[in-house]
Amino acid sequence: MKKTLRFHPLYFLFWLLFFAVSRIIFLLYHYNRTQHLSASDIAFTFVYGFQLDMSFTAYLCLLPFLAVVVSSWWLRFNAAYFIRAYTYVFIVLISIMLAADLELYSFWGFRLDATPLQYLNTPAEMAASAAAAAIFLLLFIAAEHAVIFIFLYNYLFKQKHVISTKRSWVVTALTIIFLIVLILPMRGGWQQIPINQSVAYFSEEPFANHASLNMPWNLMHALLKYNKQNKNFYQYMPLQEAEEKVKALYATPSDSTVALVKGTKPNVLFIILESYTAKFVGSLGGEIGVTPNLDSIAATGINFTNMYASGDRSEKGMVALLSGYPVQTITSIIKTPHKTQKLPHLSKVFEEQNYSTSYYYGGELEFANIKSYLLNGGYDRLIDKDDFPASSYNSKWGAHDHVVFDRVLQDLKNEKRPFFSTVYTLSSHEPFEIPIAAKFPGDDTDALFRNSVYYTDWALGRFLNAAKQQTWWDNTLVVIVADHGHPAPGSDPNHVPSKFRIPFAMTGGALAANGLTVDVLGSQTDIATTLLSQLNFPNEEFKWGRDLLAHSPNPFAFYVFNDGFGFITPAGKLTFDNVAKKPITKDEGVSQEQIEIGKAYMQFSFEDFLKK
Repeated sequence: MKKTLRFHPLYFLFWLLFFAVSRIIFLLYHYNRTQHLSASDIAFTFVYGFQLDMSFTAYLCLLPFLAVVVSSWWLRFNAAYFIRAYTYVFIVLISIMLAADLELYSFWGFRLDATPLQYLNTPAEMAASAAAAAIFLLLFIAAEHAVIFIFLYNYLFKQKHVISTKRSWVVTALTIIFLIVLILPMRGGWQQIPINQSVAYFSEEPFANHASLNMPWNLMHALLKYNKQNKNFYQYMPLQEAEEKVKALYATPSDSTVALVKGTKPNVLFIILESYTAKFVGSLGGEIGVTPNLDSIAATGINFTNMYASGDRSEKGMVALLSGYPVQTITSIIKTPHKTQKLPHLSKVFEEQNYSTSYYYGGELEFANIKSYLLNGGYDRLIDKDDFPASSYNSKWGAHDHVVFDRVLQDLKNEKRPFFSTVYTLSSHEPFEIPIAAKFPGDDTDALFRNSVYYTDWALGRFLNAAKQQTWWDNTLVVIVADHGHPAPGSDPNHVPSKFRIPFAMTGGALAANGLTVDVLGSQTDIATTLLSQLNFPNEEFKWGRDLLAHSPNPFAFYVFNDGFGFITPAGKLTFDNVAKKPITKDEGVSQEQIEIGKAYMQFSFEDFLKK
């Protein structure tokens, strides 16, 4: 009986050791980030992560402890075999998730949560995103981790440690006590509110806080919250106060704007560039020579030099660009078609102005639920992967960018009325496959990404040179902007502004001015409003956007990441962690009022999302 009762604490300690080793693996895998932590920070990842380790361990112990109770009265029930099988399954499952989490963190900058569920309906595209991962290394890590702990389990737990050979009230009573005691680590103590991720947050360095998190606990927590969109997690102040602070940001002294487009009802080509970071754009202070065509457009058209993406995923950038709507942190409005039905859409505005509307993408529009969003936007024509020959595909995503641009040229020749056409590139997405010779040496992620951006720029220049020969060019405005930025080059942490800075430029025969630089601070949510203002089209529904060509007393850029926000004003840059509820970084000029306005924007924008 004593050996049976010894099982409970030993089994609990077994899982605590499992999670401690998992944290060591995480720190070693991301050694390039770990080396910047102090020894005390590394130690504290274990200290502060211990509560979440305890919590998930308690959940894992529930069924095995119940099995001991059952076996002490139903002697034919072999608890040892049940617990062994149960433990093996979770060792293998969590080890696989650990391996996935290691690489996803490299790309996303946050621990595994419910985000991958948004892409389960397009597994091929999800696999393409991970194609650059060191698959064999990750499989080796998962296998080694699982094998070591399976052997350790077999060494520590013999059948006699688990099974009581006779009925015992003592075993039953004490095991029930153990089960009751598990409630404490599950919820983190006696306090009224159960623990959450914030108990693991202790550092000004986000990576240290992320390393402290228990990955399966974080995933379980996210899954339980997944699709529960009825609570505002960002209650920083009374809602009315938050609303007043946000509305003050959009107050303008007049409706006047600088008119830069000539003629009435020009055609509009809205080109969205996949993952285009300002770090590769020479005209924005980035690397020289990667985007020569975009740099030429910036020099001869209108170049907006101080623009930031509203989020860090394609589907989030899509909504910010085409609906002028803020991005959510831990979810995305595009997942919920009944909410996107209530959004304004550029395509709807152009439809009302008797434009034909079309959308071109070389991949699958079902990815991340984009198709439902576009259908809610009322596009006349959607062109995607199935409309291109298989011979034009790369190995993962779909048709190469130059092939898509060629199709756009072909179709626009037949337009009988003004057109609003959206073109979304894809070749500068992982795994960065291109159909032309590499321009830059190297085979690491930065080099592959750099070459893919160069290829898309080549395809863009080729397309625009051909477009200039078309009859519609002189009455066409071309808008060019990125869907989001990228950690590369340089492995930017998830929150930093440089990861979110993107290009935004206008060109085309319909421009009345050329060679103009606009350095006002702006977000993707401002682009729809700016475009419609230039065309004198209604833009009242685009309440979350500003006209970047009209004077504003409060220029700003706001973006979100998982789970925090960045708020940039002329006074300085602020990044804020919604879990720790404190700034991650802030420039010297950032005031407490700027922090409060950023929190108000986070709260009020999420409240608006909930009410859709």
